[in-house]
Amino acid sequence: MSLYSYDKLIEQTRKLAAEFRRTTGTMLPVSGEIARYDVAHHLGLELTQDSSAGFDAIGRDEREGMRIQIKSRVVGDAVRPGHRIGQLNPGGDWDLVIVSLMDDAFEPLEMYEATREDIIGAIEGANGKRSKRGALSVAKFQIIGRLVWTRELGVER
Repeated sequence: MSLYSYDKLIEQTRKLAAEFRRTTGTMLPVSGEIARYDVAHHLGLELTQDSSAGFDAIGRDEREGMRIQIKSRVVGDAVRPGHRIGQLNPGGDWDLVIVSLMDDAFEPLEMYEATREDIIGAIEGANGKRSKRGALSVAKFQIIGRLVWTRELGVER
């Protein structure tokens, strides 16, 4: 049995990651795990334990049975042109991607979701090396996706 609850560990990880970034100017590689926690918590998803599955969570309610990849990006107070989300595998075993945008304290600001079809269409329609690797900008993801959660309003219907 662990000394700390998972919730408490995520809270402490947020604080440590933010302080580390302020002090060193570099990022600890923890934003993905924080985003998995936040997305599952706020949108009612069930996290998978198998990291090789190609998806991070299984949907419930309106996302029932969907295989969901969770991505993250620390954007501070604004999305900038250089902000990108992690690589997406078009051949992977997933139905939906949810991106959690976080502030400098690693707290969620907004969450967007996009379907497999929309993402593959955007990747195939893009030019350049990044599109071949399955990379999308945060701004493009916001355009093709839909806002599903905000800090101010919670779940968007």
